[in-house]
Amino acid sequence: QACIAMAAPRWLMPLLLPLSMAVAGAMSPAEAPIKQLQFHYRSLPVRTGAGEGALVPAQQVSLHDITPALRHFIAEVGIRDGTLNLVSRHTTTALTINEMETRLVDDVRDWLLRLAPPSEPYKHNDLHLRPASADDLARIDRNWMSQGKGTLEEFMAQEPINAHSHLLAMLLGASETIPIADGELCIGQWQSVILVELDGPRERTVGAQVVGVC
Repeated sequence: QACIAMAAPRWLMPLLLPLSMAVAGAMSPAEAPIKQLQFHYRSLPVRTGAGEGALVPAQQVSLHDITPALRHFIAEVGIRDGTLNLVSRHTTTALTINEMETRLVDDVRDWLLRLAPPSEPYKHNDLHLRPASADDLARIDRNWMSQGKGTLEEFMAQEPINAHSHLLAMLLGASETIPIADGELCIGQWQSVILVELDGPRERTVGAQVVGVC
């Protein structure tokens, strides 16, 4: 995908000045050219289970290193300096930056399940009492019935028992912002960008937007 030029609005000009000065070297701010700001968005797929075929959610917690996919995305669009914005597009996944070491991953998984045990009596898991409000019903209608996916009864039948996953996602956070310099992610030697699956295995996506200059 080519790096597509887009004129930056006036309010962004002061923010772009450090980038343009870096390119221009010894030029004064008045002499330095303003580079055009680029915007690129992609939904990155992440399969959080092994093997082929359909995945069946089983309340599994797993960690997935998405750093290689992010580096490929940045290289493909040609951004040299800017920012990578990431958002988890699910209510039971999270994003974090840490070390991707096998035994540490096991520690993280075990610790999260101790922190929010799946077997606790969470109100969200009382499916027979849901939807509990008109607002809840409206949200289900907007995201399920109105899209032709099925009836309310069919929605509730497929709804997983996963309150603990939602709680852990809120604690870990759903977004990350990482600087890009000279075409590289500005993360540490042992750091990886990690998607944390909290109710897997499933087919997931991460929203990634690169903003910067070529």
